[in-house]
Order: sequence, then C-alpha cells, then structure tokens
Amino acid sequence: MRPLDEFLSAADGALRTLFASPRALRPRPAVPGTDAALTPDEKRRAAALMRVNHVGEVCAQALYSAQSLSTRDPALKTQFEHAAREETDHLAWTQARLDELGSRRSFLNPLWYAGAFGMGLVAGRLGDRASLGFLVETERQVEAHLQSHLASLPEADHASRAIVDQMKQDEANHAAQALAAGGVELPAPVRVMMRVAARIMTSTAYYF
Repeated sequence: MRPLDEFLSAADGALRTLFASPRALRPRPAVPGTDAALTPDEKRRAAALMRVNHVGEVCAQALYSAQSLSTRDPALKTQFEHAAREETDHLAWTQARLDELGSRRSFLNPLWYAGAFGMGLVAGRLGDRASLGFLVETERQVEAHLQSHLASLPEADHASRAIVDQMKQDEANHAAQALAAGGVELPAPVRVMMRVAARIMTSTAYYF
C-alpha cells in the first residue's frame, strides 16, 4: 500500500474502533447454564472491570494498527492483522457485555487509542524485533491483568468470566507468536514504565 493509503486505512480503523459497533467473527464465549442474578453492587463491579477490559481492547486495536503500519515485512504485517481481528472479537464481546450490564464505555477512549497508537509507532520505528518484543511484554502484562480480573469478578457472573478467560488464552497465544517471530526481551526499565502506564490507565478507566 502507498503511504497515503496506509494512513487512510489507519484512520478508518481508528474511527471504527472508537465510534462503530464492532462485529465478532467468533461466537461469544459462554458456559452452560444461566447466570445467577447479580446484586446491584456486583453489577457495578463487573461493569467497571469489563469497561477496563474494553479499554484494553481499544488500545490493542491502536497498537496493532500502528505496528502493522510501521513494518515493511509482509509476513509480519499479516501476523499483526490476524491478531487484530481476534482483538476485534474481544472488543465486540466486552462492549456487548457492558450493554447487558447497563453500563458504558470509557469516556477517555480517544485518549487511550491515541496513546497506544503512539507507543506502537515508536516501537515499530525501533525495528521489527523491538516491536515484537514490545508486543510480547504487552500481552504478558495483559494476561496477568486478566487473571486478576478472573479473581475479582463476582463468582455468579459466568458471562463475564467466560469472556475474560477466552481473552486471556488469546493474549497468551499472541505473546507466544510474537516471541516465535523474533521478539526480543525489553530492558527492565521499559517493562516497569509499561506497567506503570497500564496501572494508570486501568485505575482511571475503572471509573471513567
């Protein structure tokens, strides 16, 4: 693609992520049986956690879009695009669950998207191996974050838990694929900075 075409494609992806209703290619994960009724407090807690997860998927769309834009390796571009499609499933599932819980998306989604896109571009400019290493560390941190949500979601909220569990499996696969493609280990200070940035995002998105 020519640079202008790539820019327009990235802009279109941003608009779709932020303002359109995403469509999942895979069925939404579910467990047999019916959810028990959640108390008002449980619904609020579940909705806040799923809003954080939705923000994570907004950031994933931005990250993969920027990294796909940065690489000139066709195989790697295809890998990023495939992973982004799986993240679109996550985006659709978390948005649908927020609707069911009577809640909303983060007011700050445009800010989260812009920040993640910028970090993806910076990582991409450092070369494919560094970009893949950034992806590996991101997915590892997301996997740990989702594991903490499985421990925090109400026990009776089987619908949310099924979604989060499948997302966790997908993120682990993305990390393994990026590592196999040549991702390098990031320096410890960079990993710490990423964790701090993620903590700021998640604690803010929980409420806003």
